[in-house]
Amino acid sequence: MNVLIVRRISQVFFLILFFGFCAVSSLGEKGWQLRGWPVNWFLELDPLAGIGNLLATHTLYKGLLWGLVPVALTILLGRFFCGWVCPFGTLHQVVGYLGKRRKSTVEKREPNRYSQWKAVKYWILFSMLGAAMADLTVFLANIPRKDPRLVWMVGIGILLGIFLVTAFHTLYSMRRRWRSAIPPVLIVISLILVFKNARVFQSSLQTGLLDPIPLFHRSVNLILLPVLDQGLGKLSAASYHYQGAFLIGAIFFAAVFLNLKFPRFYCRFVCPLGALFGLLPRYSLWRIGKMMEPCADCKTCDADCEGACSPSSSIVWGECVLCLNCIKACRTRQIAYRIRPSEGGEVPLPDFARRGFMLSLVSGLIAVPLVRAGGGIAANWNPSLVRPPGSLPEAEFLSRCIKCGQCMRICPTHVIQPAGLEAGLEGLWTPVLNFRMGSSGCHYHCIACGHLCPTSAIRPLSFDERFGRNVHESNGPIRIGTAFIDRGRCLPWAMDKPCIVCQENCPVSPKAIFTREYFAPLHFLGPLSVREATKSQAVFNEASMEPGRLETGDYYCITEGIDDSNPRRILKNGNDQIGIHPGNPWVMPPPPGTRIHVEIRLQQPHVDIDRCIGCGVCEHECPVSGRRAIRVTAENESRNLKHALTLGNAKGIHSLDKADKV
Repeated sequence: MNVLIVRRISQVFFLILFFGFCAVSSLGEKGWQLRGWPVNWFLELDPLAGIGNLLATHTLYKGLLWGLVPVALTILLGRFFCGWVCPFGTLHQVVGYLGKRRKSTVEKREPNRYSQWKAVKYWILFSMLGAAMADLTVFLANIPRKDPRLVWMVGIGILLGIFLVTAFHTLYSMRRRWRSAIPPVLIVISLILVFKNARVFQSSLQTGLLDPIPLFHRSVNLILLPVLDQGLGKLSAASYHYQGAFLIGAIFFAAVFLNLKFPRFYCRFVCPLGALFGLLPRYSLWRIGKMMEPCADCKTCDADCEGACSPSSSIVWGECVLCLNCIKACRTRQIAYRIRPSEGGEVPLPDFARRGFMLSLVSGLIAVPLVRAGGGIAANWNPSLVRPPGSLPEAEFLSRCIKCGQCMRICPTHVIQPAGLEAGLEGLWTPVLNFRMGSSGCHYHCIACGHLCPTSAIRPLSFDERFGRNVHESNGPIRIGTAFIDRGRCLPWAMDKPCIVCQENCPVSPKAIFTREYFAPLHFLGPLSVREATKSQAVFNEASMEPGRLETGDYYCITEGIDDSNPRRILKNGNDQIGIHPGNPWVMPPPPGTRIHVEIRLQQPHVDIDRCIGCGVCEHECPVSGRRAIRVTAENESRNLKHALTLGNAKGIHSLDKADKV
């Protein structure tokens, strides 16, 4: 079988598999819905997610060990993942093919010429790794003193350092040139150690912004599937929308449709995962290259090259995605996939200036302190930022979340939304709870998001831990926030309108919202003077009431001048008369001239902060549809002791189970 057919079959298979995993990431009882499918497999295969988490948190979530497989195969075979597996790359290749299928060979070669802008993806990669590794040096320096058992992590740090030096050496063949980068690196490390106690340099994981696997997951979960579901109505329990979808969709479609002009534009100029794979195959065993025989120099191989790696001359081996189109295109069979290096010469990577490397790395190191200078995760934290149940403390959460959108996809009520700027620049597209959207609040009996999170930024919870039962009884239930009542907007508090929707819908038992009864006189109806009355009915002088208005069961009458002045519920009313409930009649009919006051019974809601878990059902169901009269904020959340409202709520911070760390 032709090797190109095999490659296309592989690409189609993994693309369909990717879409299939995204589609089944939904709770439900149907056979195609989530039933133990490895829906995070592509995210776990992503080595950039694993390296970023390792640098930022100094631990590795066990599922991310799968990333070692493509790394090892890339070192052996070259960038096979980009050309054979990556579903986002396959989509780019298909659209790129549509854009060039009617072009001549000369027109196809033009966008495949060498471009210095290919170095941009390496700048992006090193800036993101710089942001992730900001406090790694401090961590390594403190290991022997804090926990001698973790000394092996120092070895990992050394290996990562060797990797960076090797990568830098790959960029330059002359040793004296890359040695000149050592002093700036030492200066940065020295600054980190000097300011380690002040925690100036802190880690933040931002690889998910442009890493193709999380980006594709996010785009499919939050854009493509919701749009498709509007027509099919079968991929989710209910139609749903996501805030900030325009920006996510604009980036996705811009990356896709740019392929019509520049094939595999994203892969060549932006993709940080492709840049990481481009650093690995310098010493790979198998590679594309020319044979010894003279080349016809027709440059036909350049026309369909997906990586624009110049196979007709000195091949840029780090840019080759192993599409193998050049082998088929070569008329004289001078190009082959073999063990020996290319006879036409090899260039490891595009020209990448030393200053660019250092600038991108240092910019990542200093970006996080600059972004956090406003205290967004300290004293100036945003109380409206409510994270899903099981989320780690904010700093650790931002060091793990890759913004893939899996938790948003699996949420049965679609209350988990991608954050905008309310979470700060580094929190863009991380999961937050928006209780105005979706079909309800955070479902009280749901722990799906934590079990699907590929990096454990949201911990997997058990029901016992979620409810605070058995061994978790001392910690109490997981709280993600607390509901607060805005008395200026609440119907019973501000407008004398009866409403107990929030109390009725509170899922906690005993309920976290309770009411206190209050009788308020009607502003539109003054005291009424009795003309005649029986034990259950009264007719008034000069009264003008709207018939039926007082029949809701919320209106009561109070009689002046008698010993029994308790409120009596009004069952019916006419223009000048009322009828009261027969179960509580007047003992004696009120004599003519008696003054009767009509009042409305209000049940004013209050929140018990010791029982409220911040699920947001009350906010979602509140009939004040604009700015809700009851709103949930992150105060009193379990994950941060400093946000506790009382000493009794400061039960301790829930952190990642050691069993899930590597």
